[in-house]
Amino acid sequence: QVHLVESGGGLVQPGGSLRLSCVVSGIEFNRHDFRWFRQAPGKQREWIARITPDGISSYDEFLGGRFSASRDNAKSTLYLHLNNLDADDTAIYYCNLPSHPDDYWGRGTQVTVSS
Repeated sequence: QVHLVESGGGLVQPGGSLRLSCVVSGIEFNRHDFRWFRQAPGKQREWIARITPDGISSYDEFLGGRFSASRDNAKSTLYLHLNNLDADDTAIYYCNLPSHPDDYWGRGTQVTVSS
């Protein structure tokens, strides 16, 4: 059974940084693309980044300058580095495994940006 478990969220001041993690189990991790999303209160879920098995990443055009995705295939772990955070980045952040018929999702980790 596939599991994705996010961690690393928390309260951070504007301008601060966080590193989110997502530990994946139940699949051959190094053969799959993964994605990161976020959902802010009252808003639709928003795509942030996609990362290939080789670690090549692509980003939403507005977020890619401050966010960076990486992975450690030996640890079956994804990372999302968040930099220069502001209040608009307050959201629940999710990792995602594209699949058919349904994607797999973690439960998310809350990031709150506030002074």
